[in-house]
Amino acid sequence: MSACRRPTHAQIRRINLDGSGAEIVARGTRQIVGMDWHPVLKQLYFTENQRDWLSEDLPEDKLNRLTHLGKDNFGFPHCGGGNVLDPQFGWGHSCDEFTPPVARLGPHSAPLGMRFYTGAMFPKEYHNAIFIARHGSWNRSKKFGGDVVVVKLNPDGTVKSVEPFITGFLENNKYIGRPVDIELMKDGSMLISDDWNGAVYRLTYGPQRISMRR
Repeated sequence: MSACRRPTHAQIRRINLDGSGAEIVARGTRQIVGMDWHPVLKQLYFTENQRDWLSEDLPEDKLNRLTHLGKDNFGFPHCGGGNVLDPQFGWGHSCDEFTPPVARLGPHSAPLGMRFYTGAMFPKEYHNAIFIARHGSWNRSKKFGGDVVVVKLNPDGTVKSVEPFITGFLENNKYIGRPVDIELMKDGSMLISDDWNGAVYRLTYGPQRISMRR
């Protein structure tokens, strides 16, 4: 039996601090790296990397939201990207059966760390928005990702827009940096890790300027 079809795999579980009381809260997830809670709605959002070797352009990686505890199924391995039936495991299924993503983040963009911005340093438009580090593709002939995007939400938690925030890590189809994770400082500044350069950048905002220091 394929590992992705085992009944104990492709799940999000919650457990007590002592390791007891394991409970499935979501199914059909492939590779989750970033997770964070909506500051107002208290719902879990998470990035999900989709399968390789289907196409350079499909499926797209995802941003998901958990809204039905124990009932949400995000489709893996049957449906990729929320809209592509898997040629091996999709037979007899429809992508309509599964919980759709709140946003698609591009093919093989490798979205890793994510955080809701709850600080006070950045302008108001970024308050409670999601920042996502996209590590970038490794198996596309034309590389994609390698940046930080900001996801702005509507009051009900649906996605209003996905916009570039920090670019320049990808030049002439070559990486000069690959963002991995995002953390917030108490002063509202942002830390961004880059495993290509072995660096951590601190992003600050002040009157009429944004600065990033290594």
